[in-house]
Parts: sequence; C-alpha cells; structure tokens
Amino acid sequence: MNKTNAIRLLEQSDLAFSVHEYDVSDGRIDAKSIAEKLGKSQDEVFKTLVTRSAEHEFHVFIVPAAATLDLKKAARAAKVKHLEMIHQKELFPLTGYLHGGCSPIGMKKLFPTFLEETAQLFDTICVSGGRIGLNVEIAPDDLTKFLPAEFAELC
Repeated sequence: MNKTNAIRLLEQSDLAFSVHEYDVSDGRIDAKSIAEKLGKSQDEVFKTLVTRSAEHEFHVFIVPAAATLDLKKAARAAKVKHLEMIHQKELFPLTGYLHGGCSPIGMKKLFPTFLEETAQLFDTICVSGGRIGLNVEIAPDDLTKFLPAEFAELC
C-alpha cells in the first residue's frame, strides 16, 4: 500500500485506527458504495465535503454516506451567514486530495472542520484515507481531537 499523507500523520500519532482498502475497478467510488464494499452501514461511513463562505473562507464538513449536508445548519455551525460547495476542480489545489479520495486528515491547510454529531453513536467511523480505494476507521472522539473538529448537527 502506498501511504498517503493522512496515513503517515495517523501513524505518527498514538491513536488507534485501521486501514481498509476496497476495489475501485467497477468505478463505484461514492460513499454509499464504499459503505457496501466495506460491509458497514451508510451511517458509519463518512464523506468529506469542502465549502466556501461569502467571505471566501473554507470549511470542511464530514457527514454520513447517505446524508446530505444542510448548508444552513453547516453555516450555523461555522458561524457564517452563507456557505456554498466548492467546485470539484478546486478540491485538489486547495486540499491536496482528489474528488473521491478527499480525507479530512492531512489537508494542505487546516480549515475549520465539523463532524456530524451522529458519529458519536458509533465506536468507530470510516473516512477517506487520502486516495480513492482507501478508508481509515477511527473513533469519532479521536478524529475530532486529532483534526481538530467540532461535533455539530449538519444534516
């Protein structure tokens, strides 16, 4: 396995985590398909979304695979008036990660980050490991401390 920035950073920490690789040859790389491939519920596998505020500040939101980010709730959590999703072409230059492999761990810059509060219902959750075909399983509390991130109602 080629290590990603996310994996290297986690290995340098004292946090417990596991790495899961999954087959991408079928082209199904959306979060719902990843949950199925990992044998997890869509509530335990999370996707990473990046937004921009009207003030051109970026925010990261981590939400369950089957959920939709509620931009009004997200803006409230981020304490801004308005948020919009960034364009897909902006993702790599901004975060260092490609669409489908965007990890909340190890982005080029540390952006304000929020994790959907339902993550607390699980002992561990899965997030992208920094490339398509790679996920990291980690305790939600460990993830919020490591990033750092706040729990919030986002969906």
